[in-house]
Amino acid sequence: MILDLAASIRERYHFTLEQIASAARRSGRSPEDVRLVVVTKSQPLEVVQAAIEAGVRILGENYPEEGVTKIQSIPPQSGVEWHMIGHVQSRKARLVAEHFALLHSLDSLKLAQRLDRFAAEQNRLLPVLLEFNVGGEESKSGWNASDESLWDAFLPDVEAIVDLPHLRVQGLMTMPPLTADPNDARRFFQRLRRLRDHLASLFPQADWHELSMGTSADYPVAVEEGATLVRVGTAIVGARKIKSEKEAL
Repeated sequence: MILDLAASIRERYHFTLEQIASAARRSGRSPEDVRLVVVTKSQPLEVVQAAIEAGVRILGENYPEEGVTKIQSIPPQSGVEWHMIGHVQSRKARLVAEHFALLHSLDSLKLAQRLDRFAAEQNRLLPVLLEFNVGGEESKSGWNASDESLWDAFLPDVEAIVDLPHLRVQGLMTMPPLTADPNDARRFFQRLRRLRDHLASLFPQADWHELSMGTSADYPVAVEEGATLVRVGTAIVGARKIKSEKEAL
């Protein structure tokens, strides 16, 4: 059962890697500049094990407790890197600081301060991406960056986060509005890239090289627009129960 599942996941995984490589080359980039995060939220452990058997090395989870349960069920020597990609409640910050290699979805100064404290207790630097709401949707997390006139409002938060000693800002993340045509998401990806460049000019002491954007529905467009991390679940590991649009990857 696991071997059959692993074979089907491997086929879809390599197809996705090929699509990423093609999109990177179309935009004059190296395929090596883009990493694929396979999203296993709400998937059973058997799917995670099959994905690892298929060669997947970066797994993304949306819920800290579910993610930690899976992490603790997989041997450390598997070589898997675990990313937290979903909204994190402040009371779950410790789990993220202790168990995940990268947080894509840092969306408030309050959460940053708690993560910094817990990372200090672990004597580690926690890599993080700042999440921005480029579409202005009320259902989405992140600082509102839907219009450039709003950008000044969150600069004090960004400055404070950059100065936290146990967090290492590495870039930005977004989840644009769901659209029927992947090309409709292009302007949102472009907006995040412009914002990244703007923040890099204001806060050169931080590392802004990562752009986490693109999902099963639109990842080739995201790569064309500069994504360095794409988060693909359904197209590789199959469908699972979606609780809301906000969680749809």
